[in-house]
Amino acid sequence: MTRWGILGPGRIAHKFAQDLLTLPDAQLYAVASTNLQRAEEFANQYNAPHALGSYEELLSLPDLDVVYVATPHIKHHENALMLLKGGIPVLGEKPFAMNGEQVREMVELARTKGIFLMEALWSRFMPGVVKALELVQAGAIGKVVSVKADFGFRAPFSPEGRLFDKALGGGSLLDIGIYPLFFSYLILDKPQTIKASASFGSTGVDEQCGMVLTYADGQIALLDSTLLAKTDCIGLIQGETGQIRVHGRFHETMAISLEPAEGEPTVFNFPRTTHGYDYEASHVMECLAEGKTESPLWSLDDSLNLMELLDAVRAEAGIIY
Repeated sequence: MTRWGILGPGRIAHKFAQDLLTLPDAQLYAVASTNLQRAEEFANQYNAPHALGSYEELLSLPDLDVVYVATPHIKHHENALMLLKGGIPVLGEKPFAMNGEQVREMVELARTKGIFLMEALWSRFMPGVVKALELVQAGAIGKVVSVKADFGFRAPFSPEGRLFDKALGGGSLLDIGIYPLFFSYLILDKPQTIKASASFGSTGVDEQCGMVLTYADGQIALLDSTLLAKTDCIGLIQGETGQIRVHGRFHETMAISLEPAEGEPTVFNFPRTTHGYDYEASHVMECLAEGKTESPLWSLDDSLNLMELLDAVRAEAGIIY
């Protein structure tokens, strides 16, 4: 039985907790919030034995196996460092931190202390995304020529909300633009050049961001994110002999299509009854059971590379926090 803690009982934490309930070898053991009443309500809802009114109290629970950090973007680095210094393994919500320097500090501490650390890039563990990568690596569409991915929804405007507050790391790039960028990195690795542009709203955050990445072998990635409109949220991997369509929303897809240049497409379905956080949670538990200190599927170097790409996009597009 893996005893989980949750640091920050917000919206995503509820979904994660609901999915933990579906795993027979997982227990939600503790919930920590800066508001004790909120922690108690969350703990009661999911039968967690410990409700804590501060994050630091997690450090005093000797039976805790791993903590899921689900606080706002700007707190990820601080929260992860606190847990790692206390010897507690961490699954940290994306984006891993606010910039590459913070991620490097987290990674160096985890590796120095030999403690498990992983970015909660849940899309990497979705069966549909895993299958798409397998098809690419098996040569099912020949050499990849381009990757296209979009992610957009119309967010209700709230100047104090986390999406539109610059002080909370708001904007489209870190919240949802990270998914198209992750998708291109998963398929094509690091690009040779990055071009990016953003449009900014009244609160100063990027409400839309577009990215064009080019690669040493001539491939190209066209990526975008927006908080102003609902988009198809599809991932396309185009190759010389066909394409793979990762159906919307691609970052949590339940179906992909292998579409050859000639002939009928083959559809692969991956139905589920959960939100999809159980896949990454199961992977973390497997890693812990095997004594691993980082994931072989989404390594700390992968998280560093992705954050360096986000930093480069920010620099190119003029996105400043």
